Amino acid sequence: MTLDTRSFSMLFDIGKKSFFMLCLTLAALFLVPHPVFAEQLLYGIDRLEASGCRELSGLRVGLITNTAGATRRGEPDYVVMLRNGVRVKFLMAPEHGFSADIDAGQKVGSTIVADTIPVFSLYGTKIKPDIHQLLQIDVLVFDLQDVGTRCYTYISTMKSAMEACEEAGIAFMVLDRPNPVIPLHQEGFMVTSGYESFVGAVNIPFVHSMTVGEIAILLKEQSYRTLDLRVIPMQGYRRDRFADEYSGFSFKNPSPNIRNVDTAIIYPSTVFLEATMVSEGRGTDAPFMQFGAPFIKSEELAVALRNYELPGVLFESVVFQPDSGKFRGENCRGLKLFLTDRKAFSPFRTAVALLLELQRLYPDNLAIDKRGEFFDRLAGTPLFRNMIKKQLSLDKIIEKSRCQVEEFNRSNPARFFLYH
Repeated sequence: MTLDTRSFSMLFDIGKKSFFMLCLTLAALFLVPHPVFAEQLLYGIDRLEASGCRELSGLRVGLITNTAGATRRGEPDYVVMLRNGVRVKFLMAPEHGFSADIDAGQKVGSTIVADTIPVFSLYGTKIKPDIHQLLQIDVLVFDLQDVGTRCYTYISTMKSAMEACEEAGIAFMVLDRPNPVIPLHQEGFMVTSGYESFVGAVNIPFVHSMTVGEIAILLKEQSYRTLDLRVIPMQGYRRDRFADEYSGFSFKNPSPNIRNVDTAIIYPSTVFLEATMVSEGRGTDAPFMQFGAPFIKSEELAVALRNYELPGVLFESVVFQPDSGKFRGENCRGLKLFLTDRKAFSPFRTAVALLLELQRLYPDNLAIDKRGEFFDRLAGTPLFRNMIKKQLSLDKIIEKSRCQVEEFNRSNPARFFLYH
């Protein structure tokens, strides 16, 4: 968390602020900056470049990517390939488009880059690569930046692409990238049979603590045994480090509203609000890091949440006016989340507490059943919504989800992990 002038000004405005705001400021003052490690981190695309793209020599190549698909130096992956003589036939882009600036859920059209290379949409009329297009290439390469939460659709795009490549009889290559929040523990519910969707296509924990390369290996073992899968792993990557703790790391937005690592950490706490009548902060300067609605009483909610003693996070009362999305142009009262200890923070525990208190205090306004089908798809199961409605304790909900995660790990041992 970085202090700004507003944080310091709170020290001189105690009479107008609550005692809690003073505590928040003091906590921020004593935060230790995130450590930066000197060890060099190389992405899959960097290692491919280092070999002169030897792994793609002589092959006709398709590439699933967007503008976040770049080397550590910031050079686009397709440019690296072209510079090394790779025969790039076409690109494919996921949700949010090749430019990664289209709002969630909006259909994406096809376009052209470098004047001649077509970019086919995998979030328009189709979400799965066209078999006829795949028959024009020898290998389909995947180089997208995931954010570590199952409902983020890039791993769903990868699964669809793997299925299509197996059907077409061509190879599938993953250029691995950091899961920016991999130190977070696996949390949340698994996907119940019958509740698979594009926001829950892969049956892994909601906070999954895996890289896209590791998920691809798992999917091959589970579903695509005959697929020719090739993974280019990273170099210098460790499971105990957030992405911005590496020297020289630069965060590139993989989508419009995931703008830094802290947002990616908090995202699984607030993303469920998409399926309610509470704004998740879209259309503001802090999407997913704050939430609100005209009917919320900020201090009432903040007091209720403090009783949970949630680790690694503090809440500040806010008022915002979204310029898009829910409650556009209306004043929304709510809370903003501030991380005080990343590794102690539990996104799913925080999500459960938020939903329990919003349901208790504002059951009719929250309208958790109004888009219940979407909520269940995000969660992967109707169980979570039903437990929230019944106001079961936080510990009971966490324990139920923990049992599912433990069963996943018993069934899927660490042989799928590429990194320590």
